[in-house]
Parts: sequence; structure tokens; C-alpha cells
Amino acid sequence: MAILAAQRMPLSGLQPTYAAAAGGGDQAPVGEKLYLHVRNGGGGSITVTLATPGTVGDLAVADAAQTVPASGAAFFPLKAAFRDPSTGRAAITYSGVTTVTVAVVQLP
Repeated sequence: MAILAAQRMPLSGLQPTYAAAAGGGDQAPVGEKLYLHVRNGGGGSITVTLATPGTVGDLAVADAAQTVPASGAAFFPLKAAFRDPSTGRAAITYSGVTTVTVAVVQLP
């Protein structure tokens, strides 16, 4: 599991540096204007899941999951709802990691 660092986007723009998605999942900071960008270079779709550690009453809140199509990309907001109380970061897993790259971007 890798800990992804946020890359601040200046007003002039950003060409983010991407990392390979980790087979055991990744962790990322959470907060306003933070987004996870996932690029799937593979021939099949993958599912990206962000763990939601909260509960409402006695019921667990469902994790957020989104499919990223083959040769596609998707953005995920890294809101405080995804903050794991033990790490302070979001826990992210992928159904596949071959040719999947990720970056965390902080908007201005």
C-alpha cells in the first residue's frame, strides 16, 4: 500500500506525476479541493473503491465505488467522509492494477 501525496495545481496549470496503482491499495490525503485521478490503460474496466469508515446509527455507510472503463479515466473527490480515523487518510482499492496509474491533485 502506497501513500499518495497531493500535487498542488498552480493557476498556470499542472501536468501531474502519476504513480502505479498498488495491488494492496493506496492511501491519500483528504480535504477540500483534493481529487484522485485514475487512468486505466488496460483492455478491461476496473472498479475503484474508496472506503467510507463512518456509520449512521448502527448502520455502516456504504463504500464509494466507481467503474473506470478500459482506456478511460475518472476523478474521485477525496472528501472528509473518506477519512480513516486510524490513518487520517482515505483508503483506496482497485479491482485491477495492471496499467493503472493514479495521481492526487489539489485544486487552487
